[in-house]
Amino acid sequence: MKTVRTWCIRILMILFTIIFLYPLFWNLMSAFKTNAEYLTDPYALPVSLNLDNFVAAWQKANIAAYFGNSVFVTVLSTALLLLFVIPISYVLARYRFAGSKLISTIYMACIFLQATYIMIPLFLELQAINGLNNLPVLCLVYAVMQFPFCIFTLQGFMSAVPKDFEESARIDGATNLQLLLKVMVPLAKPGIATITMLSAMGFWNEYPLALVLLTDDAKKTLPIGMANLFEVQKYATDWGALFAGLVIIMIPTMIIYLIGQRYLLQGIGAGGLKG
Repeated sequence: MKTVRTWCIRILMILFTIIFLYPLFWNLMSAFKTNAEYLTDPYALPVSLNLDNFVAAWQKANIAAYFGNSVFVTVLSTALLLLFVIPISYVLARYRFAGSKLISTIYMACIFLQATYIMIPLFLELQAINGLNNLPVLCLVYAVMQFPFCIFTLQGFMSAVPKDFEESARIDGATNLQLLLKVMVPLAKPGIATITMLSAMGFWNEYPLALVLLTDDAKKTLPIGMANLFEVQKYATDWGALFAGLVIIMIPTMIIYLIGQRYLLQGIGAGGLKG
């Protein structure tokens, strides 16, 4: 009976894997097709590897500029996020002071506050300080919007680290900053890698805030550029360039996952052990 159950689970997992991977394969396959091949049979394999679609998406659709903006926004947003989240999480996890529990509770409550809920007041506030069409300001907004989830997650990792390591470092004369950088950060590396990966992929794919806060074409990020490309290519019937652009968008997120999957799995395992 156990063997039958095991095989049923395996078959279901294989079926789900095929269901999730097929759209990715179909997108990649369509990126190498000419328009004639796609319109003749969208599900057939391409006759040859047509790289002209990638050239058209990269140059003619201005994907190169959008790609550079997205890289800048993702890197700076992630750096700002870690710069603030790591010390805040450490303080809330290790120190007790007046209002510390209230602050933690507020961060937990703000997890359910999405950017779309405050879009209008945020737009008016940034407009008043000339913060629209400003990529560094957008990076700061991105980082702040991720504070609640990342602090809540990383605080749990740091709370699980035994205090013996800190006490030993204090005996050796370590300062609070040295405790954070040389003790807590290495021990909480799986948690830091987890929030880094999830946040970076979220920054890379974010659309609503960038659509509202960026109106200058030169400052737009890749998701907005792809939406514009979809509208243009839909009427130009250049479907190959559209699918090529989608493949270009997916490549960085896949690279991020492949690089950090080991730390992500460690973070999930540690989180499961704490639960």
